[in-house]
Amino acid sequence: MREFDSLAVNAKTDPAVQEKLIKQNESYILKCASKVCHHYITKSDDEWSISLYAFSQAIESYNLDKGNFLKFAELVIKRRLIDYAKSQKKYNSEVLVDPILFDVPPEEEDEDVQIRMAVAEQVSKKDKGDLRLEIEAVNHIFSTYGFSFFDLSECSPHAGKTKKACAKAVNYALQNPILINDIRTAKQLPLKIIEKNTNVPRKILERHRKYIIAAIEILSNEYPNLADYLRYIREER
Repeated sequence: MREFDSLAVNAKTDPAVQEKLIKQNESYILKCASKVCHHYITKSDDEWSISLYAFSQAIESYNLDKGNFLKFAELVIKRRLIDYAKSQKKYNSEVLVDPILFDVPPEEEDEDVQIRMAVAEQVSKKDKGDLRLEIEAVNHIFSTYGFSFFDLSECSPHAGKTKKACAKAVNYALQNPILINDIRTAKQLPLKIIEKNTNVPRKILERHRKYIIAAIEILSNEYPNLADYLRYIREER
């Protein structure tokens, strides 16, 4: 990671390196912006331009003493977007969910991220009022486990084999209400029990713990819009 941080330092005095660094981290910049604004940001939004400029500012003011560069850049982006929101005297509370957050077919994993984002935004506009309410409700539940809805983008499985393994773990829990009750009481995923009864590797359960818990909560409650994005799990039964 320090090698990447050193690259950020070099980008300060080398326009070519800076341009390359920005290009390689466009999806990260968009993710940071979406996280701050609580709705999906694309390159057509003003927030994208502000975030891009903030990322450039982060490069200009960064040094190794400031720690991890990407964390530092995220902080700069957050500050600039908050300033922008205040200047506009508004803050968009509308939440748009990326349908590929949960369900990315293996054959589409290498698809251009910007195309996927554009499609996701259009799809998510359908019934967005009901969807927003579902996200707000389930996000409150997720908070009791120590994570948020927007954290799922970092722990969702993408490879077909991993998705099947996670689906197996989720379905096992859904077929055992007592286990779900234990999960909600302890606020933890019983890794040993699930591994023993499903043969899903512990490493996968640990890596995708948040995703599995989220899927269990969504599919065991009344969240029809969000459940639709997890339909592949039901199909694995």
